[in-house]
Amino acid sequence: MKDILEELEGRRTAARAGGGERRVQAQHAKGKLTARERIELLLDEGSFEEFDMFVAHRCTDFGMEKDRPAGDGVVTGWGTINGRQVYVFSQDFTVMGGSVSETHGAKICKIMDMAMQNGAPVIGINDSGGARIQEGVASLAAYGEVFQRNIEASGVVPQISLIMGPCAGGAVYSPAMTDFIFMVKDSSYMFVTGPDVVKTVTNEVVTAEELGGASTHTRKSSVADGAFENDVEALAEIRRLFDFLPLNNRQKAPVRPFFDDPARIESSLDTLVPDNPNQPYDMKELITKIADEGDFFEVQKDYAANIIIGFIRLEGQTVGVVANQPMVLAGCLDIDASRKAARFVRFCDAFEIPILTFVDVPGFLPGTGQEYGGVIKHGAKLLFAYGEATVPKVTVLTRKTYGGAYVVMASKHLKADFNYAWPTAEVAVMGAKGAVEILYRSELGEPEKIAARVKDYEDRFANPFVAAEKGFIDEVIMPHSTRRRVARAFAALRGKKAAMPWKKHDNIPL
Repeated sequence: MKDILEELEGRRTAARAGGGERRVQAQHAKGKLTARERIELLLDEGSFEEFDMFVAHRCTDFGMEKDRPAGDGVVTGWGTINGRQVYVFSQDFTVMGGSVSETHGAKICKIMDMAMQNGAPVIGINDSGGARIQEGVASLAAYGEVFQRNIEASGVVPQISLIMGPCAGGAVYSPAMTDFIFMVKDSSYMFVTGPDVVKTVTNEVVTAEELGGASTHTRKSSVADGAFENDVEALAEIRRLFDFLPLNNRQKAPVRPFFDDPARIESSLDTLVPDNPNQPYDMKELITKIADEGDFFEVQKDYAANIIIGFIRLEGQTVGVVANQPMVLAGCLDIDASRKAARFVRFCDAFEIPILTFVDVPGFLPGTGQEYGGVIKHGAKLLFAYGEATVPKVTVLTRKTYGGAYVVMASKHLKADFNYAWPTAEVAVMGAKGAVEILYRSELGEPEKIAARVKDYEDRFANPFVAAEKGFIDEVIMPHSTRRRVARAFAALRGKKAAMPWKKHDNIPL
């Protein structure tokens, strides 16, 4: 018996060693943690239960039968984050470069199946050289099986991807289908074809960092939702994000203890909106001042900064926030902002997370670049996302909201539940100057008359009361009481039940 126990411990020690001391040191030299070190930091201490530690590949081509490391380049299992269950896989770059084989893929599929059965999120830590070339189509089949599970799990359990090394070729499509992707600066990259292939095919010379590094995907492509300085920060922030999310689509997000009075008055908000309508202000100040303890987890902050998305808590309960940012492009909606916000709204709706929208929008960004790029279809994504969302929706208009952008930003007409406005809000088809130039074109040569017309238009429409008279705004509120009013609105909506007509699925304008 003792011999068998010693053999088991020996096998476990060998499996835990990964690719051996030399390769582990090489991983550390690049500023990267090993697959197991990452899991230890991500999960609660002592909570990890590993599956398939002894699984080995079955390939016999190219002399592969001589090298069959235990675990086959990926560590899989489940554990807890702050006591809540989560399934994890972490690719081990020290074992055959973390390359995906048939058995490597089967290990990932097994824990994804279990996550679906048990209603718990999946966190994937990607650090892989791609498909294992020696296995040919069997490796591609493994990818395909993982992709299918990403699709089936979408909207059922939250899926989070951490890119902590290379992720190239077909491997990128698994993270692409998950809900959130986070990268690590200077040590992770994603691309479908690498720099060498790009040079061969298009003659472009580009580095891996320029082609698919964290800066590229957080600022230009919007593939990634955020980037962190190192592995440790990334894992700590994922723990923080995880706390905002429900375990699955049948449960609510966790309610956390809070030490912030829901009726707190924030007098500084009364002067947040400047007297000059052309002067910007920082919408993030409003978000943090109404959130519990000022805690705001922002998503995609480096991309399409003219719109802000992320999570806060009100009375300990998770709320998704979408807000125009007057500091960037005057808060205009454009192609990038519409796509960014639409996907976030759909995520919140899928997982029963209430949505709070702060509106200060002059309209859609004009120009040939936008029209040629399909702003009509992309803007419709945001419109569609808000209109199909059945979760509690509360909207606050802070300043201007003009034209079609007014309707798109969670207006009463898209079945928002509570629509509040500050006294500084203006709801109109367009700004006073533009409206007067159209309505009184014949008087354009007479500046005094035009000035009087502009003042008249402003007096009539540069306020929230016309919309309030029609019932499109439920209440005009004092800015300093925004936290209390919004918290009470969401409290009143906790029992909300709404449904869309039966359909197999919708056909959102992609």
